[in-house]
Amino acid sequence: MVDITFRIMVGIVLIAVLTVTGCGKQEQTAQKPAVAVELTAASATQLQEEIEVTGYLEPKFATDVRTQIPGLITDVYVTQWVQVKKGQVLAKIDVSETEAVVRRAEAAVSSAKALGLESQTALNRAKREQARILKLKEAGLATQQAVDDSLSETEAANAKLEAANAQIRVFEQELRQAQSRLSKGFVTAPMDGVVALRDVNVGALAGDAASNKPVFRIVDNRILNLTVTVASVDSARIRQGQPLEFTVDSFPGVLFSGKVMFLNPELSEEDRSLKVIAEVENKDGRLKGGLFAKGRIITGLRDNVLLLPRSMLGRWDSIGRTAVIFVAEGQTARQRNVKTGAVKGDMVEIVEGLSAGEQYVSRGGFTLRDGDRIVVDGAGKS
Repeated sequence: MVDITFRIMVGIVLIAVLTVTGCGKQEQTAQKPAVAVELTAASATQLQEEIEVTGYLEPKFATDVRTQIPGLITDVYVTQWVQVKKGQVLAKIDVSETEAVVRRAEAAVSSAKALGLESQTALNRAKREQARILKLKEAGLATQQAVDDSLSETEAANAKLEAANAQIRVFEQELRQAQSRLSKGFVTAPMDGVVALRDVNVGALAGDAASNKPVFRIVDNRILNLTVTVASVDSARIRQGQPLEFTVDSFPGVLFSGKVMFLNPELSEEDRSLKVIAEVENKDGRLKGGLFAKGRIITGLRDNVLLLPRSMLGRWDSIGRTAVIFVAEGQTARQRNVKTGAVKGDMVEIVEGLSAGEQYVSRGGFTLRDGDRIVVDGAGKS
């Protein structure tokens, strides 16, 4: 009876041992296989710090031309989109009445000047006569009455001359006013540029500058203003003189450049953004006012910066500036928390959590978990 019991117990022990051994083999068989990945060595590089902006172009110099006096348009000398020079006549207003006024004023000035010459001659004659009478008086050949009469004649002649000169000045002033009005009959270009608008034709009735709409618009496209807005968080990084690079849809792939010239002293009340104006040289005239532009203001350069593709970052929080990456520790992948910084295109700056020379998983990390075994393919790639 004892022998049977012993055999039963031995059998139970053997079954238990076999069961444990089988389970161990199953656990070893079910262990996760190593993940094939590629590694890249983190390397320091130079970072060009930028602020992305959008805005629009407009001419730096442009002006609306209005007629200064009312009247009938008799001639128009230019069409739209032609180049003009400062002072060039664009149109003419009928000023025949003013021309008559100018001729009358010229005649009045000439007459007054002739009278002035007569008065000057009379004064000279009176002075000579006075001098002669004084000599005769000294010789006892003239009376005091004759001396007094000659003095009165001189004073009268001098008064007539002063009156004539005053009249000349009045008539000359009237002439200048008439000539000024006459010159306003010619509508001229106030600056070099291109006629962007012509809104007048022969036979139209022009008004004065205060009440009339523009008849021409002159635009100088050689220098353009690019007006952009910068978020308040980046406003402190903007300085006068910083370069700005941009593109426009009209010229795909062409990079244009400008320079920050003016900063609004206050932020916009609507969205708390900063308005910035950059000057753009446009000597070839390719760019036009009104074009929409996309670009970036270059705020500086920094050395020894670690940049990783944003696709390598897991759980990236661009606001909180945190993310996770996988680094290689021997044959094991380790998840590591990092802090991010500036973003340039598809590259993100790593400011904390990774050192230059460390190997990070650059491919094949989608299914990785912390502590997974890895098979390195392309180790040391940089």
